Amino acid sequence: MQETWLRAWRNLTRLTDDQGSVRGWLKRVAHNIAVDQHRARAARPAEVEMPATDPTATPERADEVVDRLFVADVLRSLPTAHRATLAEVYLADRSTAGAAVALRVPVGTVKSRVHNALRTLRTTVPSLEAA
Repeated sequence: MQETWLRAWRNLTRLTDDQGSVRGWLKRVAHNIAVDQHRARAARPAEVEMPATDPTATPERADEVVDRLFVADVLRSLPTAHRATLAEVYLADRSTAGAAVALRVPVGTVKSRVHNALRTLRTTVPSLEAA
């Protein structure tokens, strides 16, 4: 509508009753503008919103590598039995019963080793005190 009135303003000298119907001219201009807009939308592909994250970006792996090295270092400081028990319970995501079967020890031993290993880690690694 605004574009129609803008064109009428620009062509005030041509819009007189002696040169034809002003109403007809306005209708034809409005129709032409609507057709032009429809064709313009059809000629362009539909716009889509970009996702919040860039799908082509690869995740940063440096932090993951540092974390793995840190965990491997910390686990090496534990006795072999405690290290194996923590690996079964946390890294292999087994229950205490599943870890007991895998390690061939009683369930109570798995619980005791996990408790003692975590206590040792809390005293040797300052950043784990809050955990």
